[in-house]
Amino acid sequence: MTVNPMDTRDMHERLPDRLREAVDDFGHHLARVDNRSAHTVRAYLGDVVSLLDHAVREGATSLADLDIGLLRSWLAARMREGAARTSQSRRAAAARAFTAWAARTGRIPADPGAHLASPRAHRSLPTVLRADQAAALIEGRRGESERRKIPQETGAREERTREERTREEASEQGTQRPAAQGQGAWDETADSQTARGQGARDETAREMAQGADSGDPVALRDRAVLELLYATGVRVSELCGLNRADLDEARRLVRVFGKGAKERAVPYGLPAQRALDAYLRHGRPHLATPTAQPHKSGKGTGAPGSGHEGGGDNGGGNKDEGRAGRAGKDSDALFLGVKGGRLQQTVVRRIVDAAAREAGLPHTSPHDLRHSAATHLLDGGADLRAVQDLLGHASLSSTQIYTHVSTERLRAAFKQAHPRA
Repeated sequence: MTVNPMDTRDMHERLPDRLREAVDDFGHHLARVDNRSAHTVRAYLGDVVSLLDHAVREGATSLADLDIGLLRSWLAARMREGAARTSQSRRAAAARAFTAWAARTGRIPADPGAHLASPRAHRSLPTVLRADQAAALIEGRRGESERRKIPQETGAREERTREERTREEASEQGTQRPAAQGQGAWDETADSQTARGQGARDETAREMAQGADSGDPVALRDRAVLELLYATGVRVSELCGLNRADLDEARRLVRVFGKGAKERAVPYGLPAQRALDAYLRHGRPHLATPTAQPHKSGKGTGAPGSGHEGGGDNGGGNKDEGRAGRAGKDSDALFLGVKGGRLQQTVVRRIVDAAAREAGLPHTSPHDLRHSAATHLLDGGADLRAVQDLLGHASLSSTQIYTHVSTERLRAAFKQAHPRA
């Protein structure tokens, strides 16, 4: 069950003063000390407010009244409301982080959350493209027979559609607002992605393929985005957080700042290098307009994924943590939007979706490209630990999911081909 952000704000306002102050101090700790993403701060604070609201309803008046029974009854109440196991697991993690912080700072004598177990979430296998599908998505080639099925628009129609797409992207960049700190840190980031019809999305896909050949700056950028996403397997937030200086073109490495402000170097191949060269020479200079606005540093005040220029992250909390303090200006960004600011995550998602449509594939997200890159590395014989380092996973168990994908693909091929399967 998803808690409405306005309900969360109301619950926060109804808390006793000392509990409300504790929530705000915890939010500051998460953002400034733990360097958590704005998305994580909002989620954790929403969970803690829900926990304290439940505790107050059960007769608690201070943090010292929190015990393992209250924590468990809160989770049970959320489960009765229909909460998913993954949400329950996150709530348990938020409660443990809060009680551990409260005990560490002397607000409670002992940590009741240390005994709180997390519901084990069901892990479904991620969506993975075949290698040929990934190539078709990036290259935008369907084959001549398929291309003849796509109606060709007149020059005036193409120009009008291009202008509409540019205005839409510019409007998104101009209306994003910073994510708040402290009391309003859980506020929903404005999601300005507008639903578009099937025809408009197909036109966007056609423009990408046609524009890359004609040297259109936006199409050159989009091709470089697709190549780098698949070549490196970076998260969409990490891609949007890249600065121009993060590219080491001589060694074909990109410096990535991922979760927990952890830095890693990820290699990329020759196709990505060629796409980046074309974009940096003929695309980015046209997008780096004089109207580019300074990129405000500081967690939650313009960091990629916080709702300003970078859009929100899905998925999940897969935000570029640690980038906020070093982002510099939007004009330093590797990938720029049509107004010269840092490229938004919502725009990157549309780029990938449009490319998938052009390739005749079902809906595909940037994270699907990350899944595909990891699986193809393992299929090609890469070491699991090496893939863990490339993806920036803190735990090897996160990477091991891709070995299951490879095994399932092998099993499917066996059942299809072996006479005694």
